[in-house]
Amino acid sequence: MLARTRTFTIEGLHARAVSVEIDIRAGLPAFAIVGLADAAVREARDRVHAAVLNSGFEFPARRITANLAPADVPKIGPGLDLALACGVLAASGQIPSELLEAYALFGELSLDGEVRASHGTLAVAEATRKAGLDMLVLGPARAREAMLVDDLSIGVVERLSSAARVLSGGAPDPLPKSGRAQVTSARPAGLDLADVRGQGEAVEALTVAAAGAHNSLLSGPPGTGKTMLAQRLPSILPPLRRSEAIEVMRIHSVTGRLSGAELVSERPFRAPHHTITTAGLIGGARRGWVGEVVLAHKGVLFLDELSEFARPTLEALRQPLEDGRVAIVRARHSAVYPSRFMLMAATNPCPCGYAGEQERCRCSEADLARHRRRLSGPLLDRIDLLVTIERTPADRLALRPSTSSTQARERVIEARERQAARLSDTGILVNAQMDAPALRRHIRLDEPGQQILAGTRERGLLSMRGQHRALRVARTIADLEGRERVRAEHLARALAWRAETALSGRRAA
Repeated sequence: MLARTRTFTIEGLHARAVSVEIDIRAGLPAFAIVGLADAAVREARDRVHAAVLNSGFEFPARRITANLAPADVPKIGPGLDLALACGVLAASGQIPSELLEAYALFGELSLDGEVRASHGTLAVAEATRKAGLDMLVLGPARAREAMLVDDLSIGVVERLSSAARVLSGGAPDPLPKSGRAQVTSARPAGLDLADVRGQGEAVEALTVAAAGAHNSLLSGPPGTGKTMLAQRLPSILPPLRRSEAIEVMRIHSVTGRLSGAELVSERPFRAPHHTITTAGLIGGARRGWVGEVVLAHKGVLFLDELSEFARPTLEALRQPLEDGRVAIVRARHSAVYPSRFMLMAATNPCPCGYAGEQERCRCSEADLARHRRRLSGPLLDRIDLLVTIERTPADRLALRPSTSSTQARERVIEARERQAARLSDTGILVNAQMDAPALRRHIRLDEPGQQILAGTRERGLLSMRGQHRALRVARTIADLEGRERVRAEHLARALAWRAETALSGRRAA
């Protein structure tokens, strides 16, 4: 007999439809799986065999062939177990086959017939809805994750016997305790900007970066609070919108890093060590492997001790920073992943860290030049704010904090709402993503501002990309002040934050 079931396999960050065809005929007992299956899928033969027997069904002592179509698409992971087992039961006449092609089946089987969770459930649920199937049948562990997808019926089955009952027209097992997951609290817990004392300028730069999603680099001696500031950036970022949350959760679900099934609200914050490889940062060492730039999508990528990262690794950041995506091309596969993140980096101004402090810094000019060469000009040109952080005098440490995370977050959210309203017809949400036509439409400098910008062009102080990034920052500063027009003082502040003094190894006079 022949039976056909529907399931999905993960390809990149998305789910690809797979038709499982089961053929049972006379011959020596054998179970063959064809269709470009990986090791986890090939091993499903033993899991399915044990699960069928331990669930009270009969495993046919005949020749069984399972074809996974389309044959040229690689099938990965154990999520195909449930579809294979139900196909065997249908082909052997133990369950009816009428509902098999109307339902999607996804889940790993244990040897005793329990249906376990598999990576990529959210992507599979979205693909099930797009395919127009009536129901997604899966285990209870990830049912609430699948329920985040609107207009999709979920059939929860704890065991293979439960799946057989559902496919026979019976009711699924009870749903998890809570219904559809809701957006969790938007207030981030933990670190607060109120802990920062005596660094008002740096806090304001951090607020501007958060408001416009700008890339930033903090430079200063050890112990001045660079890492402390960067770690508090998530506390002032706005919560994820629902569509953004689904996108973030899909990435982390496919990669097996999603914990819990509630709709996330806090943005990702990734902080890899400086020993990370290029493949670890960008991805692509093997099929389906995503790097930190993808895991930081819609959030923050924090690179502490930036000058200690390998230069080829940092240079690989140039395309993701510019395009908001990363294209991985290998000999046998290629993929494009989203990587729209905020880069927050921190570095010392010289090898010893005390540049400008004559009594402490012993670095030669050659040492300083070698240190600066670790960060290429094209990479620095993609960073919007270069902020110098100096050591805080003792008398300023006793001052009240310049702001708290709650206050800064309110300003950031208001600024982002202004940006979203202004850019609603462009498909982008923040100033950092504005292209040249959007800049011309939405940034109108006053006369003094135009003169300042013309002066930077004449002196060759900034590249064209640098001028565009300075204009975006100026637009964000105006948004934080609630002003419709970008004025000269906004542009002057933006240009000051792009000054090379942050990396010069010497303090500006």
